[in-house]
Amino acid sequence: MTWPAAVTLEGVHATLVPLATEHEAGLIAAARDGELWNLWYTSVPAPEKMGADIQRRLGLQASGSMLPFTVLDADGAVAGETTYMNIDATHRRVEIGSTWYASRVQRTPLNTECKLMLLTHAFEALGCIAVEFRTHRLNTQSRRAIERLGAQLDGILRAHQRSPDGSLRDTAVYSITAAEWPAVRQHLRWQLQRPR
Repeated sequence: MTWPAAVTLEGVHATLVPLATEHEAGLIAAARDGELWNLWYTSVPAPEKMGADIQRRLGLQASGSMLPFTVLDADGAVAGETTYMNIDATHRRVEIGSTWYASRVQRTPLNTECKLMLLTHAFEALGCIAVEFRTHRLNTQSRRAIERLGAQLDGILRAHQRSPDGSLRDTAVYSITAAEWPAVRQHLRWQLQRPR
């Protein structure tokens, strides 16, 4: 059996369900909210490429290297995607990445709760020794969000990847270790409970 197995994670502000082809229309609508595919520092599929991207992700899931989720908001509407990726079953490590949300849910409790659910599952159900986060070095919004989770910067992979436009991407690598998880969990729960 592939590790980790597909699972649904439910919260108050969001539910994470295994990605499926029937989510295509909802994901297209979510990506259109903010025209997210036009952001140069991230890679959200354009509407006409969403179906192919879903098939690519499902293929990577079948090979055991990815576990993609569709993010639903509190009303059950599709709000975006997130993923366990670069899965290392031998050493029990995953990366949480390929995350994007419709503009309407950005800077709401949804992202914090999604990360809390994914981290809780990774450390407490899957027994991970560490969970990683990666983003473009210049994606300051994403880097600040990762740091607010309590992740520590491991370093910058310089000239790490080619972007779709051919430019080279420097990748900022962050992680949370199993030893750090209890404090991070407490911090994320506090963030969700404090008045807004």
